[in-house]
Amino acid sequence: MPRDLPIGNGTLLASFDLDYQIRDFYYPRVGKENHALGYPWRFGVWLDGAFSWLDRDHWTLERAYVPDTLVTAVTASHPRLPLRLHFNDAVDYEKNILLRQVRVQNLSGSLLEPRLFFHADINALENEIGDTVFFDPRNACLVHYKGPRYFMMSCATETALGVSAFATGNKRHRGLEGTWRDAEDGELGGNPIAQGAVDSVIGIPLSIAPGQEAVCHYWMAVGESYRAVEALHHFVTRTGPERLIARNIDYWRHWISAGTRTFPGLPDLLVERYRRSLLILRTQIDRGGAVLAANDTDIRQFNQDTYSYMWPRDGAIVAQALDRAGYGSLSRQFLEFCTEKAAGYSYSASILAETGFLMHKYNPDGSVGSSWQPWLEGEEMVFPIQEDETALVIWAIWHHYTVHRDIEAIRPLYSPFVEQAADFLLNFRDDRTGLPLPGYDLWEERRGVFTYTAATVIAGLRAAAELATLFQDEARADACLSGAQDMKTAIDRHLYCPREGRYARGIVVENGVQTRDATVDSSLLGLVIFGGYDPLDPRMVSTAQAVEQRLWVQAGSGGLARYENDGYQRALVREGVPGNPWSVCTLWLAQYRIAAARSRKELQRAVPLLVWAAEQTLPSGVMPEQVHPLTGEFLSVSPLTWSHGTLVAAMLDYAEKQAALGGPEKGVQPGRHTAMAATDGR
Repeated sequence: MPRDLPIGNGTLLASFDLDYQIRDFYYPRVGKENHALGYPWRFGVWLDGAFSWLDRDHWTLERAYVPDTLVTAVTASHPRLPLRLHFNDAVDYEKNILLRQVRVQNLSGSLLEPRLFFHADINALENEIGDTVFFDPRNACLVHYKGPRYFMMSCATETALGVSAFATGNKRHRGLEGTWRDAEDGELGGNPIAQGAVDSVIGIPLSIAPGQEAVCHYWMAVGESYRAVEALHHFVTRTGPERLIARNIDYWRHWISAGTRTFPGLPDLLVERYRRSLLILRTQIDRGGAVLAANDTDIRQFNQDTYSYMWPRDGAIVAQALDRAGYGSLSRQFLEFCTEKAAGYSYSASILAETGFLMHKYNPDGSVGSSWQPWLEGEEMVFPIQEDETALVIWAIWHHYTVHRDIEAIRPLYSPFVEQAADFLLNFRDDRTGLPLPGYDLWEERRGVFTYTAATVIAGLRAAAELATLFQDEARADACLSGAQDMKTAIDRHLYCPREGRYARGIVVENGVQTRDATVDSSLLGLVIFGGYDPLDPRMVSTAQAVEQRLWVQAGSGGLARYENDGYQRALVREGVPGNPWSVCTLWLAQYRIAAARSRKELQRAVPLLVWAAEQTLPSGVMPEQVHPLTGEFLSVSPLTWSHGTLVAAMLDYAEKQAALGGPEKGVQPGRHTAMAATDGR
């Protein structure tokens, strides 16, 4: 089930499912540890003998955010219960506190006395062994703990403070489903302590006059000791939870104002999705600088692993977008993370002569993440290198400087990272062809020499040359510029297919044999986006035409697939559907059209693609990795950080090209664009 409405502060992250249940709850790092483990934290309502857990089957849910904030705005109504519920959830921007405000409207002509039930299924330290939950009479709270992880929960109404109704007990053991079942008769048992695999429920009774409403609050303080969470709890009671909700609304509106841009002539939907993407990106970035790919535990069904890792490639793309949008401090933290943590944890220095490259992916603390890329090819040791992971970080460092012109900020990144990484890019080349040595493609599915990889190497070497010049390292600057030109020559010589009139995806390596792979792949657009190719070069034009014609999904609302016959989580096999449409790939085509535009009219051809990506979202603005070709249902993870970062970058590309072309064309007021419009003018 897709994740929705992420809220967080860089240390604490909570994500809901489509039933508005918290499913992922990370602390003390974004992406690590997940104390919910994908199990639902339920919310229930009892009224006059009837009980209902909140979900889409029984309630009408409208899930959104308070505009321009990371505070939720969710409305729930029930066909048989005369109540309407309004929720606001926030993770405090400064302190590790989850807050929930509930306004309950009485829609009847009678006095109503509903009871609200807040369930927590905490699995401290990412497992459910050895947890304890107890009622703390000193603070009138429930406390879950294990080792250095404490969770203190309390509540308040307009007339009362503290927990008066509660249940603690065991879950998923010897036939016990969980203490949440205890709430379904409207009464809670009051067991003061439980240990092992445990969960808990807090109940809040309300009394609401006809046509009136009542407000209550629930909060959870998270920390490493009882003293720490008690101090946070007292902070809530002193400040007032309603005021804390208000201060978070105010904070995030000030935060997003830094990213304010004008996009004349573009639909309001796109502008809103741009701003929402910036906010969602903030939730996926750890306080230590790691940019997490996605925090959606449901992907574990695929192979018992998640996307809660930092891919340097994804992070570099996001960092470059954030720099351009006005959030240089976040970008700088990521670049420092790559230099100080990720590079230090890499295996390369101790195993290979080649040093300076980044690994496949990393955990939020900088340690090396899990990988499915083997170190053995036949009888030969091959290191699992994805060269774009390194090249694009150099590219992002140079872009950081071009935006901020702060040489002091990038000076600590040059010697320990850029020098070694640039030398690696220069050395990791085939002496015969001039192309990169074999590595893994960006989709992490095949080993070979890929056009996309070579394009990012050009970008990395050119960026390294600029940085070397900045620091008076002329020999390295000359070597990098020469290497970039040699790489471009090698691409044209070995990866261009004269018969097809376009570039090949690459050269695959199987059992030591190299074979040209002419598959049409959306990543070929990276030649323009990263590699510095002229978008109007006839070879590039024909390549882009092949991408559009062969990969556009001729069903549903359209969208661009990754490559021909993409089998990853494929939802539909039929002619005209080369694979599931991906947001990132569709946005790449938009970026290509923007780069190729030489008039305001041509620039408008990118708008339908931007709108397509903006429409393939949840009502909250959360973007997926890929969608079902017919239904638009989210497949794989959400939110995908890469998708949001690419939308931000594409929107900024559009604004910059529009300004270069002299502003919006008079009389052009693009509105909703259909999928068919995206393929006009091929």
